[in-house]
Amino acid sequence: MKYPLTKSKKTMIAYVLAAMCITSTAGYAATEHWNDASLTPQAVTQTQLSDSTDWQSWKNAWSQIKTNYEQVSLAPGADASRLNFAWYSKQQAPVSEVRIAKQQDMRQAKLFKGNCQPGTNIGDLSYYTNKVEISGLQPGQTYWYQIKRNGEWQEAQSVKTGNPDDFSFMYVGDPQIGASTGQVSAEGNQQDGELSARNDAYNWNKTLNTALSQHPEINFLVSPGDQINEPAEDGSPAKIQLQESQYAGYLSAAALRHLPEATSIGNHDCLTTGYQNHFNTPNSFSEESNPTRAGHGYYYSYGSALFIVINANNYNAADHEALIKKAVRAYPDKKWRILVMHQDIYGSGLDHSDSDGILLRTQLTPIYDANHIDVVLQGHDHTYARTYQLSSDGTNHAAFPQLEAAGQNGQQHGLLGNALKDPDFKNTYASQNLCYTIQDMKQGTLVNPKGVFYMSANSATGSKYYNLIPQQQDYVAARSQTWRPTYSVIRITGSRFTINTYDVGSGSPIDETYSIIKN
Repeated sequence: MKYPLTKSKKTMIAYVLAAMCITSTAGYAATEHWNDASLTPQAVTQTQLSDSTDWQSWKNAWSQIKTNYEQVSLAPGADASRLNFAWYSKQQAPVSEVRIAKQQDMRQAKLFKGNCQPGTNIGDLSYYTNKVEISGLQPGQTYWYQIKRNGEWQEAQSVKTGNPDDFSFMYVGDPQIGASTGQVSAEGNQQDGELSARNDAYNWNKTLNTALSQHPEINFLVSPGDQINEPAEDGSPAKIQLQESQYAGYLSAAALRHLPEATSIGNHDCLTTGYQNHFNTPNSFSEESNPTRAGHGYYYSYGSALFIVINANNYNAADHEALIKKAVRAYPDKKWRILVMHQDIYGSGLDHSDSDGILLRTQLTPIYDANHIDVVLQGHDHTYARTYQLSSDGTNHAAFPQLEAAGQNGQQHGLLGNALKDPDFKNTYASQNLCYTIQDMKQGTLVNPKGVFYMSANSATGSKYYNLIPQQQDYVAARSQTWRPTYSVIRITGSRFTINTYDVGSGSPIDETYSIIKN
């Protein structure tokens, strides 16, 4: 079903132009809605962090939590038989070390070595970043691992591998620890950088533990970016320290000792090396010509799926095309091709979906079509939206070279805002982004559909919400803004992709099940 430039499309152009409101990276208008942890003093549940089981205990422990910069993060490896580890240490070791065994007492442990390199300065201390890949893991097994930090083996932690033929992962939107800054809590505190990190990290723990309690089948986590809020754009010691306290809050979630996480670079992550110091991504695409300081896109496989994670803060679409083609060449026979990116090119939020969210739409969607991408998982919009099956319209569209390098210096929002002051540019920009074809409007279960399915996730912590755009776009099949944290569970078997999205508080679905069958 192809949509020409009809009256409704012309009306949408006018609305798009009226809705565009572009400011700096940290300047978008969050609503008054947020998830105030002081109103939910119940336990963090199930997996606990030390004795910090309720809000008061969490507050008492926060001074230790926020300065514990040395938490480990796990990431999926290049395939299901591998895992990647990263952590900070105060001491530089000749090599970084992880050992893994099938017994908690670490009998017959196998040792793996990696790199220990200078990381960052936090206050008066220098920290080193450690990265190790382990291999040889078997499906459906519980393993125990230890990292060596500052010359000592740490407490053994467990991690369970999944079944590559039938696996599930948790998909979350913008944890953005620290984004509740400026809100006023029920306790009467106006949230500054530290108080907001304390609030949002508590809620992040709660979301992870609730989801894993309700869905123990989850094998790993996918986050499309903005793990933290402080961009530290000037690189000042005070902002770096605040950013690192937000990473400490994010990584404080005890569930993450057992749950591999495939993160991507958000616009709040992209301006410093903090992201690439804390996360060890597989198959990092170092060939990227316009990288950000945070690192690069990457790819990995799991069962019948190929996952491609692009750094969408880099507005050079040629880089993303090269990464996608490299990943497809490496795994040409994977049935499912799932792409993860931060900026939502098909969302429904007021602040992003019709501004910077569509900046890459004309450039990326033909690439996705040509490489047979099945699903695109997005963040950035702090609202929930899922599309019909979409494709690019197959015609040539204008490029915007004056904005292409915007992601290199983090000024993408500001540069676009300045460009939109030119009426001719504004009209061209809006009209060129009406560049899609709705291929299939069926709901429920689709069999061998044409086009690409796009999802935008709401906030997983409630640290910040945006309003929905008043006029629902014609490409959006369903959307919502409940002002409550949500998460999705995606299950992939050999022939079926299924996504369900849940309210954290109630555990109830917020939308109907959407499935794609490829046979």
